[in-house]
Amino acid sequence: MGSPLKVDAKNFGRTPIFCYYIRMQRLVGRIITIGFAVSFAACSTVRTPSVKNTTKTFNTVVVDAGHGGKDSGAYRRYGPPEKMVALDVAQRLNRQLHESQLKTVMTRDSDVFIPLNDRVAIENAQKSAIFVSIHFNDSRRRKTRGFETYYHSGASVDLASLIQQKLMTIPNSANGGIHTANFRVLRLANCPAVLVECGYLSNRSEGNQARDWEYRELLADRIAEAIVEARYGSGVYRTPPQLAARLRPQAEPASNGTGLAPTGSR
Repeated sequence: MGSPLKVDAKNFGRTPIFCYYIRMQRLVGRIITIGFAVSFAACSTVRTPSVKNTTKTFNTVVVDAGHGGKDSGAYRRYGPPEKMVALDVAQRLNRQLHESQLKTVMTRDSDVFIPLNDRVAIENAQKSAIFVSIHFNDSRRRKTRGFETYYHSGASVDLASLIQQKLMTIPNSANGGIHTANFRVLRLANCPAVLVECGYLSNRSEGNQARDWEYRELLADRIAEAIVEARYGSGVYRTPPQLAARLRPQAEPASNGTGLAPTGSR
C-alpha cells in the first residue's frame, strides 16, 4: 500500500493564487502595450500637419518643378529629361500667374537638386498659399498616356479636380483621372497641395508634344486658368494672346530648338 498523500500545509492554497498573479501580470502588460500604442498613434496624429483650406482665399502659389540637378526624373527617347520640361512648364506657369496678379514662390528656378524636405519647408513657410508640383510621367507600357492629378488632403480635392478638368480641354488629351497619393510634398503640406503629371514621356505622342514649347505653354496656361478660377471664380482668367489656339501635331525640328532653358540657366 502506498504512502498516504502528504499535504504541505505551508503551501496549501498558494497554487491558485500564484496562477491568478501570473494572469494579472499578463493583463496589466497587455493594458500597458495597448496604452502605449494608442499614445503613439496620438503623437503621430499630432505631428501630421493640419491642412487649412485656403483654396478660395490664398494669396500665394508655391510652384514646384519636380526633380532637378542630379535627379533627372523620367527620361525616354521620345522626350527630353523630365527635370527640364517640368522646369520649363513651371517657369511658364509662374509667369502666367504673375500676369494674373498672384504672388508666387518657386521651389527651384534652375537645374538644381532640391531635397523633398526642403520643398515641404518652402511650401509650409507661406501663410496663405496653395502648392502645385509639376511633373511628367513614365511607364513601361508605351501606349499608356494621359494627364493625372494627385492630392492627399480633402482640402485639395477641388483644386485637383479643377486642374484636371482644365487640362482635359487640350485637344486629343487622355484623362488619367485624379487620385490620392502619399507623396511627401502632399502628405506633409499644411495647405491645399496637388501634383500634376503632364503626360507620359514614354508615350511617343506625348513625349514628342513635350518637346514643343507651344504645347508646354498650353499646359501652363490650363493649370494657371484652374488656379485663378479656384481663387476668383470662372471667367476671370485671360489666356495670353500670343498662345496658339491649336497644338501643332509634330515636334519642332531640333535645329529650331525646343525653347528649354540651358542647364543651370534662368
